[in-house]
Parts: sequence; C-alpha cells; structure tokens
Amino acid sequence: MKKTLFLALAAVSFAFTACESKKEENMEAAADNVEAAGEAKADAMENQADMVRDSADAKADAMENTADKMAPATETPAEEVKQ
Repeated sequence: MKKTLFLALAAVSFAFTACESKKEENMEAAADNVEAAGEAKADAMENQADMVRDSADAKADAMENTADKMAPATETPAEEVKQ
C-alpha cells in the first residue's frame, strides 16, 4: 500500500513539474518574439547590403564600359618627340 501511494505521489509530482506556468509561457513567447525581430532586422540589413553591393558593381561595370568605348590613346615614340 505504501509503495502504491508513493508511486502515485511521484507520478502526480512529475505531472505538476512538467506543466509550464502561464508566466513561463509568456516569458518564452516574449523571447521568441525578440529572436524573430532580431532575425527580421538582420535579414533587412543583409538585403540592404546586397543592394549597395549590386549598385556599386553596376556603377563599376558602367564606368568600365565607358572606358572601353573611348578612343584609344595614340602613343608617340620618344624618338619622334625629340625631333
């Protein structure tokens, strides 16, 4: 009888310790919200960095294309300049 009563009390105590309180659930939900907000902010910053990088690449490509279209510089040999 004592053994059965002890096992029943142990089972009940484990059942109560397994249940989370509302305060704990609210704190975990708040932590999840903070984590989600941080992830969203990090994603937005990564997207902004990608746009800046893409813009710089496009500007550099346009400058290189403009340079490629320029007339080639004519070089005068040093001996011709002396004469």
